[in-house]
Order: sequence, then C-alpha cells, then structure tokens
Amino acid sequence: MKTLSKMHGPARERGVVLLFCLIILVVLLAGGVAVMRSMDTSLAGAGNLAFKRDLVNQGELAIAKAMREFNASGALAATGATSNNVAAANYSAVQLATNAQGIPEVLLKKTDLNGPDVLGNTFRPTGTPISGSGGSTVRYVIDRMCNATGTFASIGKSGCVYTPSKTETPGGDQSQLATPGPSVPSPPIYRVSVRVDGPRDTQVFLQASFTKPE
Repeated sequence: MKTLSKMHGPARERGVVLLFCLIILVVLLAGGVAVMRSMDTSLAGAGNLAFKRDLVNQGELAIAKAMREFNASGALAATGATSNNVAAANYSAVQLATNAQGIPEVLLKKTDLNGPDVLGNTFRPTGTPISGSGGSTVRYVIDRMCNATGTFASIGKSGCVYTPSKTETPGGDQSQLATPGPSVPSPPIYRVSVRVDGPRDTQVFLQASFTKPE
C-alpha cells in the first residue's frame, strides 16, 4: 500500500533580506548627508578665503594713502614734519604700544580710536577712515619707531629703530671695517598698521614698514 507524502507549503519568509536592505539604505543615507556637509564646508571655506582676500586688497588702500603723506604734497613731507604727532594724518612720532600680536592698541577700539604710545601718552588719530567696497571701513595709523618726539638727529640712534647704513657693520663694531666711511645718518623706520572692518563684524589687520630719509 502506497503512503502519500505530506504536502509541504511554501517556506516561510523571515525578512532577513529586507533587514539588510534597510541597513544599506541607512548607510547610503548617512554617506549622502556626510558628502553634502563636506561640500557645504568646502564652499564656505572657499568663500571665506575669497572674502579675506578682498579685505586684504582693500587694506592696501590705506597703505598707499599713508605712503602719499610722505610725498611732496603730503602732510608729512616737509622737513621736520615727522618730529611731532600729526593727528590729522593718523601719525604718531612715538612708537605706539601694541598687544601680544603686535597690533597697536589704538586700533583695537571699535570707535573713537585712541591708545597709548610707549611713553604712556594717549594718541588719538583724527584722519577720516577710508570707505571700501561692500560696506567695509579701512582705518590706519602711522607710527615712527622712536621713543621720543623730535628730529631723528636729536633723538639719536639709541632711541629709534633704524636701517643701518652701508658704513655700519652688524653689531655696530666699526673696527671691523677695513676703511670706515663717513658717519651718515640712517633713516628711522616707520610702521603702518591697518584695520579693515568688513560685513558681519569681520576684521583684517595688516602691517607694513618703510624708511624715509630725514
């Protein structure tokens, strides 16, 4: 007698494949979000670099204007004009006090610029700020790297930072020269410090130095 085999129904689906698909979808979603954030960060970084470069370019306007003050028609061109402060030209005849980063304290105030020099006297520049593009404002000060007012000849080299002449050797030892030349006054060094205030309370600081024979 033949026995009939039991009839088996279709195997029960346990949903394992569906679970793996959901995990893969979650991983792909997280990867897509990470890529989008990375792109946003890269775009923001590139935009910030371009923004900073634009502010630096606008800061060059102040350096150019400061240099023009020493030209023939400038406020600091005449003989002896650099011996004392010229507030209208944002010029201090005495070196200005700075913070740890070398920025003159006079430029650290948002408005009503004023700050001490190395002698403790308050310097208050009154020159008109430069209006840059995009709503930016450029402010600057010029200070002579000396510890007193007066002409460079009267202060002496011990009171100023100056550029050594060709007749001087490093360290000031004239005995090292085979043929010491005549004593030629070396011009002191002037420093231009610039602050550019841009949109969204951004700031850029620039500095440059130069010499001018006195």
